[in-house]
Amino acid sequence: MARGLKKHLKRLNAPNHWMLDKLGGAFAPKPSSGPHKSRECLPLLLIIRNRLKYALTYREVISILMQRHIQVDGKVRTDKTYPAGFMDVVSIPKTNESFRLLYDTKGRFRLHSIRDEEAKFKLCKVRTIQFGQKGIPYLNTYDGRTIRYPDPLIKPNDTIKLDLEENKIVEFIKFDVGNVVMTSPLFSFSVLIKGLRNRVTPFCHTMQ
Repeated sequence: MARGLKKHLKRLNAPNHWMLDKLGGAFAPKPSSGPHKSRECLPLLLIIRNRLKYALTYREVISILMQRHIQVDGKVRTDKTYPAGFMDVVSIPKTNESFRLLYDTKGRFRLHSIRDEEAKFKLCKVRTIQFGQKGIPYLNTYDGRTIRYPDPLIKPNDTIKLDLEENKIVEFIKFDVGNVVMTSPLFSFSVLIKGLRNRVTPFCHTMQ
């Protein structure tokens, strides 16, 4: 008899871009429900323990989180399996450090150290633009945000620069020829890149 979703994840079934040692144990942290899909995120547990090396064990990670030392996009997160994803800003005020989650040339997550000025904003891809009650326009971003009354010139697939403190759109970039884009291997779609229509690879490209 079914009892809902599974709450565990075997290490061998974890995404390859997490770069987990298959002999390091039987299980891997299963991401919680959140703004990013489980195959497109990196749990906070792995960021603190495996990437930043600020903890050696599972219990040490929980201790750090419960002291409210970790922020994601300007908000304190205490969930050890919170899913941080592409372009998210991970901040540690105690050490005055901020990192942005980006992809490397092989499609794996990389923590890029940024300055305080850069930590105040993030780039978000626009997925849909819809109209709600009383004709109020709003847009949805790739990380689950809903922003009302956007600029009428913003269209799906465009990129917005979002102020994390005020949750407002500062400016936007059109999805157009000549712009540099970063593509992900985690989902497949076809675009014209360097004159060839093919499966997207995790590199920076110039739209042609």
